[in-house]
Amino acid sequence: MNKNALIVGVGNGLSAALARTLAKDGYRCVLAARNTEKLADLCRETGATAVRCDVSSPQDVESMFTALDANPPSVVVYNPSARQRGPLVDLDPVEVRDAIAITAFGGFLVGQAATRRMLAAGGGTIVFTGASASVKGYALSATFAMGKFALRGLAQSMARELAPQGIHVAHVVIDGGIASSARPVPTQNPDSLLTPEAIAETYMHLIRQPRDAWTWEIEVRPWVERF
Repeated sequence: MNKNALIVGVGNGLSAALARTLAKDGYRCVLAARNTEKLADLCRETGATAVRCDVSSPQDVESMFTALDANPPSVVVYNPSARQRGPLVDLDPVEVRDAIAITAFGGFLVGQAATRRMLAAGGGTIVFTGASASVKGYALSATFAMGKFALRGLAQSMARELAPQGIHVAHVVIDGGIASSARPVPTQNPDSLLTPEAIAETYMHLIRQPRDAWTWEIEVRPWVERF
């Protein structure tokens, strides 16, 4: 397999850590986001290329993959999600629809486009980023749960269909808060948050797994997190 990677939905946290980890492992990364200006520093650091993409748009997703056809990715990671938090009776239906389009429908679009290329290439790895909301719905968070449940179902179905064809599809349940500059690890409870770098190492483990021991789903959480 080539060492080209596409990370979709890149920000300053997990996706940035994953880009750095992949780059250190020799991958040439393409970073996709709706706002690519924020990725300038990360691209300089990792040697990556940034592309603009609205994942809820079939045209945007197909255009992005078509532009990469000269160097198609053997690794694709899907990170985008959207929330509309609040009491069920107060949720705006249009905003809920748009949030689910980003969290789940965009995952389908990216997964479908990646699969077409990987089937032609003879294999690859697709990783979807989930959350605790992928497996249990929380009060006031119906929109996020709907999107993440759908994404998990997509990943499971793809894994069962595509593993015999050489494509490793995995879903990562991130159960817990992720440390960031805006949310530093508290000194009095240093193990309470996941670090982006530690999560990125788990993604790399999935990417490197031999075919006779593929994992379709893995959960990561701080040991202090209740589950």
